[in-house]
Amino acid sequence: MTNTAAYDAIADWYEQFATDTAADYMDRVRGQLAGLLGAGPGHCLELCCGTGVHAAELRRLGWDPLGVDLSAGQLRHARPRLPVARGDVAALPFADASVPAVTCVLGHTDLPDYRAVIAEAARVLAPGGRFVHVGVHPCFVGPFADRRDPERILIDTGYAERERSFRAWSVQGVRARVGAWRVPLADLLNAVTAANLTLTRITESGSTAIPDLLSFQATKPG
Repeated sequence: MTNTAAYDAIADWYEQFATDTAADYMDRVRGQLAGLLGAGPGHCLELCCGTGVHAAELRRLGWDPLGVDLSAGQLRHARPRLPVARGDVAALPFADASVPAVTCVLGHTDLPDYRAVIAEAARVLAPGGRFVHVGVHPCFVGPFADRRDPERILIDTGYAERERSFRAWSVQGVRARVGAWRVPLADLLNAVTAANLTLTRITESGSTAIPDLLSFQATKPG
């Protein structure tokens, strides 16, 4: 479940952040999304769609985007961009095997039980369908990682923590405002296999040699 109150309070700030302040970063994120999702057609369900800033990219790829998010403040910005439903992404208002593609972009650190979310994604995916995750790298981005020197990331023992934290190396970003749930790498990948999805591609990327994004494609057996 997303942190509703927190994102409602910063929805206008986040809209400006995602479309202006962090535009270059979001372009990199969408590059990962495009490379792993590929071309449509059909509905693509975007979990934690937020303000809907990735909807245009989904349409460019030939998909018809649908969005789900719990934050009413975020959805106020999203509605002009794509059809949306306000709801818990761990209990999706969609039938079994009803969509050919599901994405979750920069959402997993807002969710206390990402394993349950991936299981829901698997439930609504049609056989042969694709689930694409694009997220901050679980090994190099988080409250445990000091990234002030782009050439040397300092990791502390907080890597093993799984609870929500507001600790952040930058006080200007999203996480200092809404916090983040930790999903270590093993937990993230094990959630995919537990949902009976097959990992078909994994990528790491960043603006330096140390990646800040980890993304993957998983498919539902036909």
